[in-house]
Amino acid sequence: MDDVSVLAITKNGIRTGLNLKKIFPNWNVFAPDKFDVGDNNYNITWYSEPTTQKIVELFHNSNALICIFSLGAVIRLIAPHLKNKKTDPAVLVIDDQSNFVISALSGHIGGANELALDLATHIGATPVITTAADVNKTISVDLIGRKLGWQIEDDSAVTRLSAHMVNGNSIGVFQDAGEKNWYAKKLPSNVTIYDNLASLKRSNSQGHIIISDKIIHDTSTLTDLVVYRPPTLVVGVGLHWDTSKDTIQNGITKTLEKFDLNPISISLLASIKKPQDIPGLAQAALDMHIPIEYVDRNDLAQTKTPNPSDTVKAFEGTASVSEAAAIIASSNGTLIVEKQKFPPNLTIAIAKKGEKTN
Repeated sequence: MDDVSVLAITKNGIRTGLNLKKIFPNWNVFAPDKFDVGDNNYNITWYSEPTTQKIVELFHNSNALICIFSLGAVIRLIAPHLKNKKTDPAVLVIDDQSNFVISALSGHIGGANELALDLATHIGATPVITTAADVNKTISVDLIGRKLGWQIEDDSAVTRLSAHMVNGNSIGVFQDAGEKNWYAKKLPSNVTIYDNLASLKRSNSQGHIIISDKIIHDTSTLTDLVVYRPPTLVVGVGLHWDTSKDTIQNGITKTLEKFDLNPISISLLASIKKPQDIPGLAQAALDMHIPIEYVDRNDLAQTKTPNPSDTVKAFEGTASVSEAAAIIASSNGTLIVEKQKFPPNLTIAIAKKGEKTN
């Protein structure tokens, strides 16, 4: 984890902080300058302001904050600055004798639980983790597919679904996109995988999970539903130098709607590599927060596509741009949307990345 700050306020705490610095050289260790004995110890950043002030600065500017002093003191110092689990950093507490590593805040989304386990292993301490999913050794709903780049479409039901999970209530899962090995262990006994959406709807499950890159219609019967969006879609774009950002975005939107595909699952835009980037495409990608992959025309020309064009070949040196670019950028995935034309200067095609299985 990057941007980790270690805050020590006792001599023992400073020794622990220096030990952590040896194990994790990129971490930053902070301590009050009253302990600076002038030995030019550059592994510690000494501060002169009150710790009550310093901890606020570190809380707001760190991905993880490790405090080597009492849990109660940490809670009192950071409590006025807590916002929500999406934005608060991971906060861990290590006691003055390094007996325990406590995951105090942002255990799942912030990564405090995982970091606590790692730290405890390195320093020979006991990890203290209290989140229900972890102590019950079941699925953490807010972490499903996180390392695979999945996004939750709407998190309003996450807490309710998590309660079903830890209480052993029946949960039904339907998946038609993304890696199948999203849960490496054996699924809990209360979780059932269904082959299709209709079966999920008939299952009378108390909580529901859908993993898909498609727009899901009529979910009114699915209580406590959380939908995960894997980044499976690659949008190939064929265009002219003057094709505008709005034209590109409108073409992508209309294509997605026509084929019931969800924009959250777009992982890449792909197009032909030219001497200079096309402004409209660059601006569209920036607005959509989606990276672009540019493909060499020779690679495009060697890729078989269902709708080659002599006109495109005359102008671009390859008979296909949108379809071929989508296929190549998806690591030779499946072309699920053939070339859609938006005259006079845009074509859109969509490929689906190949999916890994156990």
